Amino acid sequence: MATIDITEKTFDATIAGNSIVLVDFWAAWCGPCRMFAPTFSAAAEKHPEITFAKVDTEAEQGLAAAAGIRSIPTLMAFRDSVLVFSQPGALNASSLEELITGVQDLDMDEVRASIEARGTGPQAA
Repeated sequence: MATIDITEKTFDATIAGNSIVLVDFWAAWCGPCRMFAPTFSAAAEKHPEITFAKVDTEAEQGLAAAAGIRSIPTLMAFRDSVLVFSQPGALNASSLEELITGVQDLDMDEVRASIEARGTGPQAA
């Protein structure tokens, strides 16, 4: 499956409507972004069961700000609408594959329990 471009208007629906979504925040002027793009596209072709989305931070400045993007490229991974990974910097192909496998192998019940425990205050620490 090819990558898709998402905007502020389509971001939430894309995250909610797909089990696993990888989002590449990028800009045309960014050298590392251009270097990462073929790796991201190749992974999209290899994993059609995953949604690979791109956000042009120049065109979608509001979305980039809302996502807290301070450096590009930044890659975010969502599983069942939960942000499970966010890291600036371009990944090589093997690191991206490791990330994909890790996201696929997550026990989302454990992830949700961990999030809930952190959200209950200091006594949960």
